[in-house]
Amino acid sequence: MKKSLKKTLKTVFPIGLGVFLVWYSYNATSEEDRAQIIFYIKEADLFWVGISVLMGILSHVSRAIRWNYLLEPLGYKPKIANNIFIILTSYFANLGIPRSGEILRATALSTYENVPFEKGFGTIVTERVVDLIMLLSIIAITFFLQTDIILAFFEEKGFNLNKLLLILGAGIILAGLAFLFLKKSSNPFLLKIKNFGLGLLQGVTSIFKMKHKWAFIFHTLFIWFIYISMFWVIKFTVPETITLTISQLLVAFVFGAFAMTATNGGIGLYPIVVSSALAIFGISSVSGDAFGWIMWISQTLMVVVFGAISFLVLPLLNRNK
Repeated sequence: MKKSLKKTLKTVFPIGLGVFLVWYSYNATSEEDRAQIIFYIKEADLFWVGISVLMGILSHVSRAIRWNYLLEPLGYKPKIANNIFIILTSYFANLGIPRSGEILRATALSTYENVPFEKGFGTIVTERVVDLIMLLSIIAITFFLQTDIILAFFEEKGFNLNKLLLILGAGIILAGLAFLFLKKSSNPFLLKIKNFGLGLLQGVTSIFKMKHKWAFIFHTLFIWFIYISMFWVIKFTVPETITLTISQLLVAFVFGAFAMTATNGGIGLYPIVVSSALAIFGISSVSGDAFGWIMWISQTLMVVVFGAISFLVLPLLNRNK
């Protein structure tokens, strides 16, 4: 009963939080500003929105191709079309229940391509670790390019450089101590954690031993280049954001990436966080909100439309299974 309640709360809480944030954002904005935001959304240049959506589709296709490079060493090579439909369906599922898409993805791969669930899920975990490394790399690049602005922002919020360095140093020391403790511990539970971590590490390092490692690396870089590009082109839909540089937009991109994990597909939170990041560079809340909503609506509609189509088409293409 308790486990069932916890699962329900984990499912309902992000949705409820997202709905609350939409309500809060709406009520925290004046009627005049709301009208201006809606005007920007309605008048958004569909050419740039379409380019952003097209880039989003290309990222899914690239991800489907990259997935096969992880599955091939295991002795499997699914149809690229099936991979694409499975991935789109999984993103669609994630909008309803956070992280359910990963389970659905491994299950669908097992159903339609006869790949054992645990092996398929292992490749998905490896993908996520690789994507996390890419996100951390982008965060580091963004911090390097916008160091002064970011530090000034944190100081304005009550964090000075010394505090940040102290927190960072303490985090590194704690991570080092935790690593040493795990390495020497013989506790069964901690051994499981250590083995899990080693498994992830081996999964990531195995990329460099695979047959198509350079193709895998190319698609990884391409996917994240596309993610940034589809964010960048949206700047042309709002007059005030057209002059923003790529390094400035990277700050908003990073903020938005974290927002996507906090609620289902970033509902409610994504526009608020992106607008807050753009405000660092003098963009008004109205233009920032409009930018965030245009980006979120276009990409969410893409996932809903193509995800729903994939959900229907996938079993039709695999009737024999």
